Amino acid sequence: MAAVVYKWFLFTCFLFLIGSNESKKFFVPVNVHPYYISVVEINHNSVDKTLEISCKIFTNDFETTLEKNYKSKVDLTKPKDQALAEKWVSEYVKSHLSIKADGKNVNLSFLGFEKEDEAIYSYFQIDNITSVKKVDVVNSLLHDFSDQQINIIHCSVGGKRQSSKLDYPKTEASFSY
Repeated sequence: MAAVVYKWFLFTCFLFLIGSNESKKFFVPVNVHPYYISVVEINHNSVDKTLEISCKIFTNDFETTLEKNYKSKVDLTKPKDQALAEKWVSEYVKSHLSIKADGKNVNLSFLGFEKEDEAIYSYFQIDNITSVKKVDVVNSLLHDFSDQQINIIHCSVGGKRQSSKLDYPKTEASFSY
């Protein structure tokens, strides 16, 4: 008998929550997630004398941001025009991510992008970096999407990895080796 009463109690609480403002805490729309995060990885490749950069961004957030910026529907999973999608990804990231190596501005060369699980990975490279003692990063990726954006940066040089977390509106991080 107690089990039946308990089940009815839970069911009644459930019905109450559905009709209340509290339900918003429990029922989240499919395309919404509680965190807005990007991850930028910067690795110095001493053999190739390059900085290798990858940017991981949630697909739905990135598509929404690109649609807003380019005033056109964007599907990064199966783009109708791959060249146009690559252009927009490259332009967007380059306009929101800049890097200095030892105090000098460097040019990001776009290599491409791919979708993996729920994220888009875009890849860049900076050539002619024989060695590096300091890396300065300005990262405002998706600041135009959400004021809850968190940008994580991992930087590895000579096997030493350092990280920084940039909460909106913070955009700058420095790594010294």
